[in-house]
Amino acid sequence: MAPVLPLVMGVLNVTPDSFSDGGRWLDAEAAVGHGLALAAEGADVVDVGGESTRPGAEPVAEAEERRRVVPVVEALAGRVRVSIDTRTPAVAEAAIAAGATIVNDVSAALFDVVAAAGPGIGWVAMHMQGQPPTMQADPRYVDVVADVRQFLVTRAEVARAAGVAEIWIDPGIGFGKTAAHNLMLLRHLGALVAAGWPVSVGTSRKGFLGGLTGGAAVDDRLEPSIATAAWAMLRGAALVRVHDVAPTIAARRLLFEDVAEAAAA
Repeated sequence: MAPVLPLVMGVLNVTPDSFSDGGRWLDAEAAVGHGLALAAEGADVVDVGGESTRPGAEPVAEAEERRRVVPVVEALAGRVRVSIDTRTPAVAEAAIAAGATIVNDVSAALFDVVAAAGPGIGWVAMHMQGQPPTMQADPRYVDVVADVRQFLVTRAEVARAAGVAEIWIDPGIGFGKTAAHNLMLLRHLGALVAAGWPVSVGTSRKGFLGGLTGGAAVDDRLEPSIATAAWAMLRGAALVRVHDVAPTIAARRLLFEDVAEAAAA
């Protein structure tokens, strides 16, 4: 039997200020081209976002966020599965109308929008302590793994009761967490997987990886990004969100296909 492969979600930020690629894909034509390139590299999903939620980021007006993302979603839909990365109900609704079939929700609050959209729309519920402008000021937990797990399971159960069929839970690496919190969540990822909901993990290029690698700049964090994505996949993550699709696909192939074929030979 073929292994069940974790999904690889490619990041497409249509923003001027995202921490990694802000400004590179702000033009709609450039964004569509990059989205198609991610799909050609093997991305199962392309995640389109029009508002940066990096630490310190300020909110974007609803109309501006919609203007950034809807033409890109519309152009990509039908050519690759498209996710909308938003915490704004009206933007989620507009993106779904344009063809997005997943709402990647850092607020974990848009399950009602997804439920109202009907069958075929998935929802990623992410944990975030606080809000982007101040979430990294002084994050604290009694037990970060237990606290995050309880929050996400509760959100998933509420969404399922509302009628959402396709649900992932995401521990929100870097969203109101110290480096120690992030590492603890990765170390105990199995506790989230054991909760019974598909788990999504996004570590790609994040600041704690720079700290762990001697201060590596954002564009020099490929190796720790791939390492943590591989760790997450091996420990049961159902989806990894990444900037670098091709090497992540190569890692997935090695971990789940090449090794399995060699073992069966």
